[in-house]
Amino acid sequence: MKPAFITLFYILTVFSSRITAQEKALTLDECIRYAIENSLRKNKQEEQNRIYHQNYLEAVGRVLPSLGASANAYFNFGRNLNEDNTYSDVNSFNNSYNLGASITLFDGLANINRIKMQKVNRLMGKEQLRQIKDEVAYETMEAFFNVLYYKQMVELAKEQLIQSTENVRQVKRMEELGVKGFPDVAEMQAKEAQDNYNLTQQKNLLIMAVMQLKEKMNFPVDEELDIADYLSETLIAKNEESVPDIFHRSLSYLPKALAADANLKSYQLAYNISKGNLFPAISLDAGISTDFYRIMDGSIAYTSFKEQIKNKRGQYIGFTLSIPLFNGFSGTADVKRNKSQMMIARYEKDETERAIYSEIEQAVADMNGQADEYYQAKKQTEAMTVAHRVNERMYKEGLISALDLHTGSNRLFQAKVEELNARLKFYLKQKLVNYYKGEPFVH
Repeated sequence: MKPAFITLFYILTVFSSRITAQEKALTLDECIRYAIENSLRKNKQEEQNRIYHQNYLEAVGRVLPSLGASANAYFNFGRNLNEDNTYSDVNSFNNSYNLGASITLFDGLANINRIKMQKVNRLMGKEQLRQIKDEVAYETMEAFFNVLYYKQMVELAKEQLIQSTENVRQVKRMEELGVKGFPDVAEMQAKEAQDNYNLTQQKNLLIMAVMQLKEKMNFPVDEELDIADYLSETLIAKNEESVPDIFHRSLSYLPKALAADANLKSYQLAYNISKGNLFPAISLDAGISTDFYRIMDGSIAYTSFKEQIKNKRGQYIGFTLSIPLFNGFSGTADVKRNKSQMMIARYEKDETERAIYSEIEQAVADMNGQADEYYQAKKQTEAMTVAHRVNERMYKEGLISALDLHTGSNRLFQAKVEELNARLKFYLKQKLVNYYKGEPFVH
């Protein structure tokens, strides 16, 4: 019985844990981590970084000595020239071996600069990977807050509908008592129908927002996705640091800025490589070779294979000087082409830094603006709440019409929406500003 009981307990535990995992609401950090882990753009960049790494290894290998070995064997059939300059029909066999090495001593520092360039490309790939992760994180965060907004909009719409339903119930009771008439009932029923429609609309918008979040996260479309509320411990306040200070610090750690700088350095080194290719190249060659030969018909005695290989062994060493005199303007064209590419990369770096400054300036302005909007919206909500309570009391006393109560209720709902919108937008912009200050989107 014990083994069966243990097996059943294990199955129930695993089953319950899966259900719990499926029903768990994902936090913002969990959504971002999932999106980064399953990002196709991140996977593509990781493969590109592997290419950068192989290019770096190849560049390192170009400065190392090259080593090669060869062996051949062939039979010769037919007439052959003898030592007395006469020809005879002889079948022979020849077998040779060669082992050689070569190393470049000087090539205008082209290989050294090539190593530096591929090392810079490898670092640039890492920054590009970080940039992609940051972009995926921000897009996911934006979609997360969008879902959170519509989730809370649905809750507000439900509260509005519950209140409207209660008002319809009350006004019908008042009609039965002769306090209110049919126009009041009709107005309240119209308000209830409007709130019901608004709730349906917000639910549909929530479904669309969840679909967009799934797309950003590369989340399975056939699985349910629920998110947890975002609770921030920081106060809603304006940014105190100046934009230039944030910008100058950000250039030392933002992956977009570092990737642009690495791209410029890569093209500068490519320009140096093309200039180095115009210099003479000097290489050192060395090797050892030997061979074996015999007449196949046995008419002439031959030395054994071991002795011939030993006696015919020879070594060689030499230097090679290669001077590029004329190659159809390809060398000079390559220099000018790489110089232009270097200038383009420099302009792109300046454009990137200017775009970063504008992004920081916009993010700070948005954050400060949302802070102001939030506190104004909060005051508006508090005032509208008090006014709506007064309107409800006055309506019951017959001092205002149902239309006035309806208008006040809509104004209160709109105030709550504006407060919610300002609060969530502030959190989004606050995270973006903190990112420019050096704080990652996810810890």
